[in-house]
Amino acid sequence: MDKHPNHLSRSPHALALEDPRGDVLADVLGASLLRNAMYRRIECGAPWGMEVPAHDRATFYVVVRGNARVEVEGEPVCELAAGDTLFLPHGTAHVVRDARQTRPVRVCDGSPSPRGATRRLGGTGAPSTLIKGFFQFAGRKPSLLDGMPRVMPVTARDPAQQRRTAATLQLLLEESAAPGPASVLVLQRLADVLFIQTLRAVATEHRGLAALADPAIHEALSILHGKVAHPWTLATLAKAVGLSRSGFAARFTALVGEPPLQYLARWRMGRAAELLRETRRRIGEIARDVGYESVPSFNKAFRKWQGESPTTFRARHA
Repeated sequence: MDKHPNHLSRSPHALALEDPRGDVLADVLGASLLRNAMYRRIECGAPWGMEVPAHDRATFYVVVRGNARVEVEGEPVCELAAGDTLFLPHGTAHVVRDARQTRPVRVCDGSPSPRGATRRLGGTGAPSTLIKGFFQFAGRKPSLLDGMPRVMPVTARDPAQQRRTAATLQLLLEESAAPGPASVLVLQRLADVLFIQTLRAVATEHRGLAALADPAIHEALSILHGKVAHPWTLATLAKAVGLSRSGFAARFTALVGEPPLQYLARWRMGRAAELLRETRRRIGEIARDVGYESVPSFNKAFRKWQGESPTTFRARHA
C-alpha cells in the first residue's frame, strides 16, 4: 500500500481574500474615516435641549425612546421619533431639543466616563433617550463625500429605509439598552454599518455618491482606485470606459464634483495619508506608491491637499 498518497504532495489551494480596494465606497471610507466615537446614552427629561457647535466630523443621533427635534440653520426642521436616526455628515452646528420653545444648553465633549454612567439632561417631564456619536475624517474629505447633504434623516416610518436599516437599528438599540463586554466596540461597528446603509440609500440622489450609480463613471473610479500610481491621462481613462474625452470629462465632473485628474490627485493624497498613518514606510516609498517619482513634488502636492507636510502629518497621527 502506498504510504504517501499523491494528494499529500499537491500544492494547497489558495483561498482569495476579500479586498476592499475593489469597492470604491469601501476604499474611500477605509482611507478617510479616522475613528468612530460614541457618547454615553443621554437620558433626557422635558424640557431639554442641546446646542452643539460645528465640528469637522460627521455626527449622528439615534432616538431610542421619546422624540427629538433637530434644527440646522437653513434646513427644514427634522422631527425624530423612537427608532429614527439622523446624520450630519459635515458636522454642521445644530440644536437638538424636545420642543421649539425649550432653551438649549451649550454642550461640548467631556472626559470619558466609567462604564454604567449615563448622561442626564433637562427636567423631570416626558422622557427621551438618545444615542449620539461621531465619525472623524482624516484630513480633507474625498469629493465623493463632499457632495453629501448637510442633514440625512433615516426614519423608521419610511418603509424603503426601514427594510435596509431595521435590523441594524434593532441590534444597536438592544446593545445600548443591555450592554455587555466590549459593548463600545459593538456599538461602534453597528454605527459604521448604519452609516454605510445611509450612504447607499442616498447614493442616487446627491452629487458625488451619485457617481456610484453611473456604470461608466463607477468603472472609471474603480480603475483609478485600483491603479492609483498609474500615469493616467484623460484620454486613457475615457478610452478605458468607452467614452469620448469631452463626454467623459463632462459626465465625471457633473457626477463627482471635480474633473477626473483633479479627483485622482486628491485621491492619491488620501491614500498617501492612510499609508503615513498606518505604516512606517519611508516617504519616498509612499510617494512612488501613489504615482510620484520625485519626493519634493510629492511633498508639495501633499501640502496642497492636506494642509501640512507628510512629516508633520505623520507625527501628528503617530
